[in-house]
Amino acid sequence: MAFSKEVLDEILKDYHGPDDFYGPEGIMKQLTKALVERTMEAELTEHLGYEKSDPGEKQISNRRNGKNSKELRTDHGPMPVEVPRDREGTFEPQIVPKHQREFRGFDDKILSMYALGLTTRQIQDHLKDIYAVDVSPELISRVTDEVKELAAEWRGRALEPFYPVVFLDALRVNIRDGAAVVKKSVYLALAIRLDGQKELLGLWIEQNEGAKFWMGIMNELKNRGVQDILFAAVDGLTGFPDAIAAVFPKTEVQLCIVHMVRNSVRFVPYKDRKAVTASLKTIYLAPSAELAAEALDEFSKVWDKKYPMISKSWRSRWNEVIPFFKFPPEIRKAVYTTNAIESVNYTIQKIIKHRQSFPNDEAAVKLIFMGLKNISRKWTMPIRDWGAALNQFAIIYGEDRVPL
Repeated sequence: MAFSKEVLDEILKDYHGPDDFYGPEGIMKQLTKALVERTMEAELTEHLGYEKSDPGEKQISNRRNGKNSKELRTDHGPMPVEVPRDREGTFEPQIVPKHQREFRGFDDKILSMYALGLTTRQIQDHLKDIYAVDVSPELISRVTDEVKELAAEWRGRALEPFYPVVFLDALRVNIRDGAAVVKKSVYLALAIRLDGQKELLGLWIEQNEGAKFWMGIMNELKNRGVQDILFAAVDGLTGFPDAIAAVFPKTEVQLCIVHMVRNSVRFVPYKDRKAVTASLKTIYLAPSAELAAEALDEFSKVWDKKYPMISKSWRSRWNEVIPFFKFPPEIRKAVYTTNAIESVNYTIQKIIKHRQSFPNDEAAVKLIFMGLKNISRKWTMPIRDWGAALNQFAIIYGEDRVPL
């Protein structure tokens, strides 16, 4: 829609600077008010079936019946508007429905701040500072409660039948359970699709993991359409190997190397950390499983006197460490590089750091879901060298499992 020069000149006749445009009583606010009121008048005309000044015989008995005043919360501050009425009380404005006090787009501001992890009080303070609008905790709760339906829909959506790689990881959050606050795990499943794009499959909250819990997750993924997964990279999740073997028997389980390294150096003093990390790199970057085992032996000779638990932990999980050694470099990059899910967890941790605890699981799901939606919007490109990795997957697993 284009406005004529005459209309624009009329609107801007009193413009002398930015304050006249964006100020508390500036052109934008006045124009928004005029358009909203004019739109409601047009909606009432449509509802009644005749113009306000139409002198002819009316087809219905219903008539215009004055106006009510109403104050809206807008991006430009509080804005009073006059809402037209009809005699029979059947008119329902569409642009600003009955009982609604926020002009379209205002809810998005609340949700945006909520997705950044701001508390209800912080959202109230920001809206007061920026828009000079007082917003009640009940309104913020009502707006954010709309996320519940979106989250439920997202968590139950249909999935693709095939995912080459799925990463599973967990982060710990404080959630109130009865009279106490307990640590619960939020589990995330991040997949690499056939086209190389990342996709979050779901999130689940549980206090204690185990084979039964993971069996439920795997069955849920299957019920939502997943038929095959080539490779699942996990962080030593208790009971996961047995669960995935029962539901997706062809899927290989790979222990996340990033987590293995991180757990290995957790109790290493800073002065030795760089050297220990470099020694561990000779293990997981070895050309083959045999050479990796030799590198682990060499690591033991150098570091077992100081840190015997490191080599012991690698040996105890060796069968879950070595699967990716059979792959060429293209696939190793795709499987080893867990930066994607590491980045997700880091971002979520930043979001929830404002919360000492959540009142319940539902509140945690709402906030984390909003954070995940923001993160996934940035995933616009396939992961690096994905085409080469996919061709290697097809050669190793066969085209019957990898539909090119």
